[in-house]
Amino acid sequence: MKKTIPITTIPLANTKEGIISITHIEEPYGEGSKPVVSIGISLDGEENKPDWKAHIPYENVDDVIAALKEAKEKFFK
Repeated sequence: MKKTIPITTIPLANTKEGIISITHIEEPYGEGSKPVVSIGISLDGEENKPDWKAHIPYENVDDVIAALKEAKEKFFK
């Protein structure tokens, strides 16, 4: 059974109420499916109703973090 465990929320830069929510989800796609970390973006601060979300398998987390760091180093001034 799908189970969600909130990890943290982060204020979304350049918005008045927006947040980034990070959540652990067990069995996100049905019984026996592997857990994922969910990254949700909510422009109005509704943690449980994100406007966008991405589910990232834990096996891919390190590569995603490395790509985000690379993007920040190259493009964030």
